Amino acid sequence: MTDEEQIKGIIRAQFAALKWGVDIKPNWPSFEAGFTEGAYLIPAKRPAKPISVFDFIQRMEGLRKDGSLESFSEQEKGTFIKVVGNIAIALAGCEMTENKAEVTKDISAFLLVKTNGEWSIAAQAWDIVEDFTALA
Repeated sequence: MTDEEQIKGIIRAQFAALKWGVDIKPNWPSFEAGFTEGAYLIPAKRPAKPISVFDFIQRMEGLRKDGSLESFSEQEKGTFIKVVGNIAIALAGCEMTENKAEVTKDISAFLLVKTNGEWSIAAQAWDIVEDFTALA
C-alpha cells in the first residue's frame, strides 16, 4: 500500500467513525486510533482554540447524548495529499449532515507523521466552506 493510500484510509476511517443515529453509535476507538498521542484538533469556531482528541470526543458524545445532535454523518468529497519523507499534509473535503437535515461543507487540513512505517494524524484543523474548489 502506498503512503497516499494509507493516509486516505486513515481519513476515511475517521469519517466513518463519526457517524451515528437511532440505531448506530459512533466508533470512538476507531476515530481515536488515527491520531498520535498528544494530537490536537482545531475546530472551525474562531478564535482558534486547539482541543485534545479526548476533549473533542467528550464534546461530541455530550451533544449526542443530550439530543442536540441526534444524528451525524460525514461523506468525503475529495482529498489532496502531499508526502515528503515521513511527513505529509492532506486536505479533505467533507459534507456533514446533522440531524438528517442540516448539510454543511468543510475542508479539514491534516498534518500527518510516519513512525515505524505507520501514518497517524498529529494535528487536524477545519473550516466551513461554500464549495470544494480548494481541493482542485
